[in-house]
Amino acid sequence: MKDRIRSLLDQDRADEVIGLMDAFEGSMDDELYYLLGNAWRKKGNWQMAMNNYLEAIHRNPESPAAQALEIANEILAFYNKDMYNQ
Repeated sequence: MKDRIRSLLDQDRADEVIGLMDAFEGSMDDELYYLLGNAWRKKGNWQMAMNNYLEAIHRNPESPAAQALEIANEILAFYNKDMYNQ
């Protein structure tokens, strides 16, 4: 199933990934949370992405979600909303 989820993400089919994850509710491991975070990131929902990365890290501190969370924080720190108000 994880291979199918990765394939869907590679095809930019994040909505399908998010829908599939409903079936795993309550039994997700760190890798599934990481993949779900990637799906939310592809949709541009940074808050949901980061929440899922944090859950993955909570379950496994060595998860690749740790690096994904760090990158997400760097991107959001770089984003300057004030530039749009000039």
